[in-house]
This record gives sequence, structure tokens and C-alpha cells, in this order.
Amino acid sequence: MQRACFLLRVKPDRLEEYKRHHKSVDAEMLQALSEVGIRNYSLFLRDDGLLVGYFESENPRESLRLVSETEANARWQDKMNPFFESGSGDMNKGSLGWLDAVFWHR
Repeated sequence: MQRACFLLRVKPDRLEEYKRHHKSVDAEMLQALSEVGIRNYSLFLRDDGLLVGYFESENPRESLRLVSETEANARWQDKMNPFFESGSGDMNKGSLGWLDAVFWHR
């Protein structure tokens, strides 16, 4: 299992609305993530809009490619894209700041 971590920036004036959307993520989106092997997916949001995402997958890039091909992801991205300063939260469009793992402890 590989770990993946990334950074995005949410528009500061949209933080509360962004959080509300994530209290009830579409069931189809959650199912799509599971079906492509994405596990332990977490998002952390700072007050200034810095968003840190983390997930695990056997092959993170392939899992992202597969989920990007689903209808559920297309609907979710259409809903979420306006929240990001980069204009997209789609992890396959290159707007993420990928982080390299340098330490972890079990």
C-alpha cells in the first residue's frame, strides 16, 4: 500500500460551504473511491484555505486515473471546482502540490 499526500488551496470566502459539502459526500462518490482502491482518504483544512489531502492505494496515480473516468467523480468535480483557487480539485489535472513522504511511524 502506498501513501499519497497533496496540497490545494480553497478560496477563503468559501471555507464554511466547502466544509458543509464534505459532511455529506455523495454515496456514489464514496463508492467510486472504494472501487478504485482508494482507502483512508482524509482532508485537513486550515483557516487560510490550505487543504492537505491524504489517501492510501496500491497505485495512487492509477487509482486517480480510474476514479477520474467515473460519472460520480465528474459530478463531484463540477460541484467542487468553484471552491479551489486553482480552479480544479481534480487530482489528475496537475493543480496539486504533491508531497513526498519522508517519515512515518506505525
